[in-house]
Amino acid sequence: MEQLEKLKLQLGIKDDKQDDSLKLMLSDVESEILVWTNRDILPASLESTCRQIAVIQYNSQGVEGQSSHSEGGISRTFETLPDSIKSKMNQRRLAKVVRYAT
Repeated sequence: MEQLEKLKLQLGIKDDKQDDSLKLMLSDVESEILVWTNRDILPASLESTCRQIAVIQYNSQGVEGQSSHSEGGISRTFETLPDSIKSKMNQRRLAKVVRYAT
């Protein structure tokens, strides 16, 4: 099963109307993970992390930039990225080697 199909399953999306938007979201998240981990190719061990972040972004649409929201006595606080996801990415992060000319 491909990433897009797995993401749609997680989100409960059964039609193809949002496929282009979801593909873009997965691509953007993958790029962010690659930058964060200093990698060129997404390891299989981070594919589920990619989908988890995409789900968070999908569910956060419309509340971008908010850290909290209160309405009608109900208060919500938005977490940018759960520590469990950050930890998983940090475990797979490659060290950067910087060489200076002498």
